[in-house]
Amino acid sequence: MKIRISNRHKAVATRKGALKKLAESLAAAAFEGREAPGEVTVTLTDNAGMPGYKERCFGVRVQTDVVSQMYEGIPGVVGATGEMVVNAERAREEGAKREGGTARELALYVAHGFDHLAGADDDTPARRRAMRRRETRWLAEREGLWRGMVEE
Repeated sequence: MKIRISNRHKAVATRKGALKKLAESLAAAAFEGREAPGEVTVTLTDNAGMPGYKERCFGVRVQTDVVSQMYEGIPGVVGATGEMVVNAERAREEGAKREGGTARELALYVAHGFDHLAGADDDTPARRRAMRRRETRWLAEREGLWRGMVEE
């Protein structure tokens, strides 16, 4: 799977190479045993940009941490692709309140996005808890990848 990183904000100084390595590792975990898309674009945005992405994808203009969408491929032309938009500014705000800081919060949002791309849903409390357990485990296993990903 090819991972593309796009930065459309100035809220958090991220190390693009480290973020890409983390994204590749999280994608491998999320799609283990499943058919993975050929490409996923991870776009970092801020509080100003995120509601527009949410509205375009889901028809509701609200603030959120991550939006992810899977797009079916065109047979014989291109395979399935995924798109993830991550609110880096929100990660900075929430990370300031939590252990691991901005880097862990940003990594959590990316893990959550890949979990959704792989088919997980958080539409009930039980499913939300299952996703959070899985994502927390993924981050614990990849702490060396997300630590230092952000210049704080």
